Amino acid sequence: MDYSFASSVLPVDYKKNIVEMKRALRTQIGDVEALFEQVCAVVEREIADARAQEAETGSAWPEIEQQQLMEGGITEQQKALIQRRGCVVVRQTFPREQARALDKAMMDYLDDNHFDRQYRGPGDDFFGSLAASRPEIFPIYWSPSQMLARQSPAIARVQSSLNRLWTFESPQGRWFDPDNNIIYPDRIRRRPPGTCSQGLGAHTDSGALERWLSPAYQKVFARIFDGRLAEYDPWNAAWRPQADEYQMENTTTCSAFRTFQGWTALSDMETGQGLLHVVPTPLAMAYILLRPLLSDVPEDELCGVAPGKVLPVSAQWHPHLINGLCSIPSLQAGDSVWWHCDLIHAVAPVENQRGWGNVMYIPVAPMCEKNGQYAQRVREAFERGASPADFPSEDYEITWEGRFTAGKINEIGSRGLGM
Repeated sequence: MDYSFASSVLPVDYKKNIVEMKRALRTQIGDVEALFEQVCAVVEREIADARAQEAETGSAWPEIEQQQLMEGGITEQQKALIQRRGCVVVRQTFPREQARALDKAMMDYLDDNHFDRQYRGPGDDFFGSLAASRPEIFPIYWSPSQMLARQSPAIARVQSSLNRLWTFESPQGRWFDPDNNIIYPDRIRRRPPGTCSQGLGAHTDSGALERWLSPAYQKVFARIFDGRLAEYDPWNAAWRPQADEYQMENTTTCSAFRTFQGWTALSDMETGQGLLHVVPTPLAMAYILLRPLLSDVPEDELCGVAPGKVLPVSAQWHPHLINGLCSIPSLQAGDSVWWHCDLIHAVAPVENQRGWGNVMYIPVAPMCEKNGQYAQRVREAFERGASPADFPSEDYEITWEGRFTAGKINEIGSRGLGM
């Protein structure tokens, strides 16, 4: 398989590229307005179905017990619902008391190293284009709590099960190894009781401008861009590992292919207390991709998309999607939430939060050539205690005591670091 990645350098005259791209796609699609109306109908139907399920059962989302994954795996019925909604809650990925212990150990790690006195605030403006402020996300990567979770059999089992929801083999070859995942170190969120937070505006990750301009993404979304919406499969991994994000100086990016993003709860969290909200269909990506082609959008713009920022979803340009955001259900410490890499998500605002709202971010990044290359860079950062390559170089933990070290790596962790 040819892993010649698309250029990760932003075109100098990218505005001109946008104009040319729009012209070409309109010619290719023909009646863009009719196709967009078709997409709206599909998205509205999926949102209505999720709302009906939410009214009937209290949650729009499929839920699976970790014990089921360890003993038997995902049923065909569950698989169909996860693929339809794009999001799943895995109950008690870690037993509640174990998760609470991980949370306490995290707090001790921060306190012992005087993080409150050292913290300089956000190291980038990656979320700056969103209507709501960024949540309380701290650039900590190498605590024992995070690393023990990342290399745990429980997380490995979830990751393998979720990868197998994808079509990962094709005539071109095997796009990734579903049972071998790299460690993709991300940050933590610590939100104390009484917090008033604006949350985080609706967006999607894994590329912004790239989703229109990258040759690899043009192959991923070919069936959308040629008007054959019924043939588009958001669960086909073909070409996705070849899509690179543009590299911008000192900002957050993603150098890995993630089948799912995810976070694991370290505290109990109730509905209405600033939880994750998701648009319940990965097909909503078609809405995002086609919306800038309509006549009310300036020719050199993509509905608020900007270099080096997340892809924003707004009431101005995407009212159907904003109205379709559904909350995940209440969680206990130890539950985990996972969503498809194209899914639109947001963090709801909260006033005077009840209890803590703490999570660690752990995605699913299956082994492929691209992810193997990034794993080498992760290993170098891990050995130094430095911030990973995809994040600003804040490097708080280089001199910290109690940091997770190589002598504690198990077999899962060793594979995940490309060792």
